Amino acid sequence: MNWDETAPTTTEDLAGEPEDAADRLVGPVADGEDQAIEAALRPKDLDEFVGQERVREQLDLVLRAARQRGGTADHVLLSGAPGLGKTTLSMIIAAEMGAPIRITSGPAIQHAGDLAAILSSLAEGEVLFLDEIHRMSRPAEEMLYMAMEDFRVDVIVGKGPGATAIPLELPPFTQVGATTRAGLLPPPLRDRFGFTGHMEFYAPAELERVLHRSARLLDVEMEPDGAAEIAGRSRGTPRIANRLLRRVRDYAQVKADGVVTLEIATHALKVYEVDHRGLDRLDRAVLGALLKLFGGGPVGLSTLAVAVGEERETVEEVAEPFLVREGLLARTPRGRVATPAAWAHLGLVPPQQSGGGGAGQRGLFGA
Repeated sequence: MNWDETAPTTTEDLAGEPEDAADRLVGPVADGEDQAIEAALRPKDLDEFVGQERVREQLDLVLRAARQRGGTADHVLLSGAPGLGKTTLSMIIAAEMGAPIRITSGPAIQHAGDLAAILSSLAEGEVLFLDEIHRMSRPAEEMLYMAMEDFRVDVIVGKGPGATAIPLELPPFTQVGATTRAGLLPPPLRDRFGFTGHMEFYAPAELERVLHRSARLLDVEMEPDGAAEIAGRSRGTPRIANRLLRRVRDYAQVKADGVVTLEIATHALKVYEVDHRGLDRLDRAVLGALLKLFGGGPVGLSTLAVAVGEERETVEEVAEPFLVREGLLARTPRGRVATPAAWAHLGLVPPQQSGGGGAGQRGLFGA
C-alpha cells in the first residue's frame, strides 16, 4: 500500500469541517488517534465489511466482472457523511483487485502540476483514492477529466506564446473519489465515474455488529445489552461507535471489572455527556438556548450562536446537521425552529401549552 505524501493530515483537510468538530466525542471527523485505531479495525474485504448492503452488493459485481475480464475496475465515486466507511471501501477495492493504493485528498491538490506528478507515477491497475474530491482546484479537476477518460494528461512546458503541451500517456488505473457533498461535484467529473455508491447511516443493529467485531479486535469483553446501548448513542456512524466503545472500555477498566455491560455503558456515557439519543453538550446547549431563551424560535443563526457562546460556523456545520436529521430542529427562512420532539427531549413544555403563548411559536404558525 502506498501512502501519498500529500495525504490529509488534519481534521479540516479530512472533512472540511471546523476544527471544533475534532474535539467532540460524537463528532464524525477522525483525529490522529482515530486514524491509528481505524487502521487496525478496518475490514480487509467485502465479506467482512458490515452494513451498506446495497452498495456492497453492487460493488462486488463491479469488481468481480473486472477481475474476470483481467482489466482494471471502473472508476468509483463514494458519497456520504464522514465516518461511514468510504476510505475503508477504497482500501477494500484495492485489496479485491490485488492492486496498490495511492491516497491523497482534494484540498492537497491545489495545482494541476500536483495532480500530474501523482498520475505520472501510478502503476498499471493502481487505485488512486481522492478524499473530498469536490475540493480540488479547477485546473486539477479539468486535468482529471482527461486522465479518467483517456488515460492521458497534457503537461504544459514553458509559458506564454511559447508554451507547449506534451501529451503523457498513463497506464490504466482506477480512480476512487469520496465526497461528503456530492452536489458540489461538477457534472463532467461526476459523469466519468462508472459506479456511484451513496453511503447511508447505519441502523442500530448494524452498529451492534460493528461493535462486537471491534470489541473482539480490541480484546474487550462486552455483553449484548452493552453493545446495544452504545449503538443507540452512536448517531448511525461506525466511527463514532468505535470511539464510544473505547471510552466505555476505559471506564469499565478503571471503575469496574473491565466488562462492558448495560450499566457500565450507561454510566460511562453519562460521564462523557452523551445522552440516550447521541446528543452531547453542544447539541443540548443549542436546543436549550433555542427553547429557554427564544421560546422555540424562529431565531437567527448568529443570535443562536452568540447565545451558546460558539462561532456561527460551529453551530451551523457541527451541531445542526444531526439535530435536523433527528427531527429536533428545523431550518426555516425566518430562522431556526425547535420541533415538538425537542421540547419532549429536554423535558420542557411548549409555551402555548403552558399558557405562555410564546412569541416564537406564534410567529412560526402565523397566529
